[in-house]
Amino acid sequence: MNVKLFITVFASVFIAELGDKTQLATLLFAADKDASKLTVFAGASLALIVASGIGVLAGTIMSQHVGQKYLHYAAGAGFIAIGIWTLVRA
Repeated sequence: MNVKLFITVFASVFIAELGDKTQLATLLFAADKDASKLTVFAGASLALIVASGIGVLAGTIMSQHVGQKYLHYAAGAGFIAIGIWTLVRA
C-alpha cells in the first residue's frame, strides 16, 4: 500500500466532507432520539463507500480513454469553477 497516497486521499476526502450537506443530513438523522445511532452510522458509512467506489470505477474507466495530464487539467478546472461559483453565490 502506498501510505503517502492513502494519507493524501484520506485528508482530501475528509476535509471535503466536513460540513457538507451529507454530514449535515447525517447529523439530523442522528439527532432523532428514536434513531439507532449505529444504524445511522452504518447507513452513512455504506453510502460514502458506495459513492467512493463509483468514483474509483469512473476514474479507472476514464483513465483508459483520456490521458492523465488531461484528467488533471479537467479536475483543476472543475475545482476552480466550483470555487468561483461558490464565491459568486456568497
